[in-house]
Amino acid sequence: MAAIRLLSFLDAGPLAYFTPLGAMALFGAAHFSGYVKPYAFPLLALFISDLVLSFTVFAEFRTGLLYSGWYWTYLAFALMTVAGKLMLKEVTISRLIAATITATLIHWLVSDIGACAVENKLTFAFYLNRLVTAIPYELNFLGGTAFFSAIMFGIFELAQRKYASLKPAR
Repeated sequence: MAAIRLLSFLDAGPLAYFTPLGAMALFGAAHFSGYVKPYAFPLLALFISDLVLSFTVFAEFRTGLLYSGWYWTYLAFALMTVAGKLMLKEVTISRLIAATITATLIHWLVSDIGACAVENKLTFAFYLNRLVTAIPYELNFLGGTAFFSAIMFGIFELAQRKYASLKPAR
């Protein structure tokens, strides 16, 4: 999954941000129990891809191990997982659609606050400008989250029908 994120940034063309990471946050939230596994699933993939990106594509923005402001992106994914935990206690298509939209909004709002903070320009006008500029990327993020959620949740649903051991205990 981290490789798909890397591929989306190599060209940074029309598929930039069309990645499975949002879907991973939602899937982990819906199907992993405990306090570590649901968060580790997307954050580990994000970290692996960030390490590679920080030393290649985004080397000029690296401050230390990762790019500046990385913690805002990680916070966004942790919050997406929290939202998924709350919204996907029972997985239905309508709940998954709502969670996908919510995850995208969280990514959009939190990541852009982080970008403003990193640039030391925390004004409403600058934040609003960042939000507008990010719309094409967030639409790709929404598309990637929806596409990969359909795949992950769909395959898991089919697997649950075939293998009783995957069905949740009731």
